[in-house]
Amino acid sequence: MNKIGCLLVRFVDKNEQKRGVLFIMVNKGKTKAILFPKVTRALKITGENIRLARRRRHWTTESLAERAGISRGTLVAIEKGMSTVSMGHYASVLFVLGLAEDLTRLGADDPMGRQLQDIETLSCSRRRSS
Repeated sequence: MNKIGCLLVRFVDKNEQKRGVLFIMVNKGKTKAILFPKVTRALKITGENIRLARRRRHWTTESLAERAGISRGTLVAIEKGMSTVSMGHYASVLFVLGLAEDLTRLGADDPMGRQLQDIETLSCSRRRSS
């Protein structure tokens, strides 16, 4: 018997303002996130950028896949921006291309996190002064 269910997670800030929603489908005990369109587009752009980097180096998909220790099919999926490929495989390909430093910049600029932190800091200082 297949067990299928959905979970809706709503993200809100301290003022109960909606910040985002994530739908998660559960099937046979496995969890699969359904991606927002912006995330899907970002993965597609990342894959295209990886393909361009490979082509600039005049490398075949076979040679890059071999250097990264993955199959050619996995590399093709990465270049298509597929979400089913592990982050580790993306990282291996970026490393072989000499672009692993790009990974360290992920999340470095966090404007929403900084705003939430500022709001929390302000609310704490107001409570102390009361």
